[in-house]
Amino acid sequence: MNNPKSVAILGSTGSIGTQTLEVVRQHREEFQVEVLTAQNNYQLLITQALEFEPNAVVIANEDHYPTVRDVLQPKGIKVFAGTKSISQVVEMDSIDVVLTALVGYSGLIPTINAIKAGKNIALANKETLVVAGEIITALAKEYGVNIYPVDSEHSAIFQCLVGEFHNPIEKIILTASGGPFRGRDREFLSTVTKAQALKHPNWDMGAKITIDSASMMNKGLEVIEAKWLFGLNKDQIDVVVHPQSIIHSLVQFEDGSLKAQLGLPDMRIPIQFALSFPDRLKSDFERFDFANFAALNFEEPDMDTFRNLKLAFDSLERGGNAPCILNAANEVVVEAFLKDEVGFLEMSDVIEAALAKVEFVKNPSLEDHIQTDAKARKLAQELLLKIS
Repeated sequence: MNNPKSVAILGSTGSIGTQTLEVVRQHREEFQVEVLTAQNNYQLLITQALEFEPNAVVIANEDHYPTVRDVLQPKGIKVFAGTKSISQVVEMDSIDVVLTALVGYSGLIPTINAIKAGKNIALANKETLVVAGEIITALAKEYGVNIYPVDSEHSAIFQCLVGEFHNPIEKIILTASGGPFRGRDREFLSTVTKAQALKHPNWDMGAKITIDSASMMNKGLEVIEAKWLFGLNKDQIDVVVHPQSIIHSLVQFEDGSLKAQLGLPDMRIPIQFALSFPDRLKSDFERFDFANFAALNFEEPDMDTFRNLKLAFDSLERGGNAPCILNAANEVVVEAFLKDEVGFLEMSDVIEAALAKVEFVKNPSLEDHIQTDAKARKLAQELLLKIS
């Protein structure tokens, strides 16, 4: 019997992290948890650590360190604190794969450190490639590291390409549910609340990604992520709205053939595939039944109403540090929206203004990205103050 694969889960208390642990729970002979990290939810982190007995845990919020330490150190579990510790712990020799499920820009530096330490990456943090795709992909090649996508759409593309890597892609088609506001006009969107935006019709996700889905920014970020994962240009990436979320994405080849990956909307499937590749492990997840779906529907995305998707395509085409600006401004406005400090449509106004005003860098270094992120956040905050 092979030794189980040793997994570090960055962001273990979030939606992706908890579902990853469900996968591990089903396949303890295949996976062992080496590291768990959390930002604030120290209670759940403690519960997870007591069940899965990792080598180490990190609580990013140092205020909670004493509590976590006092419970877990007597159990032989190492306890660290602070965001820098997350970037350091991924370098442990005992780790085989790092699943990055941190929210937003915070995933960038830990992912870079993990790659430099020679760890394969199961990537659930799309912002890492959005912000610094060229740097990340170059590092992965330099250090011989594989990046396995966890996003359902990119996992679908990856699964369609297995056995096809020698065949050129004509284009990929990313599917989008359309979120809770599909078909609504700008007048309706001008008054929507965070409670409405957080009611996704198909997926159970964290607050940030759920708002991104409602605004179509999530799909925009996925477009940029796809460019780097699969070596594509803007004209090779299409988006189609598919309300049922059964077809998770498609690949079109040069002979005109289309391959699609289907299944019920369940993030545990792409998580498990990313961890187990090239094998498919048996699961007890609910199966798709055609009898329950009389029709599957498709429509063009409305990029006039949902401007974030167009802003993302524009940022991809511009290149340089534009996607970094886009991401930073979006993280700021989503946080403000969740605090009822900005309107739904005004989020796009702030992002567009940031893209216009933050200095453009054509060939950014990592330091350029770090500075761009800080400048874009500062400007977005200033713009929000003017709106309020």
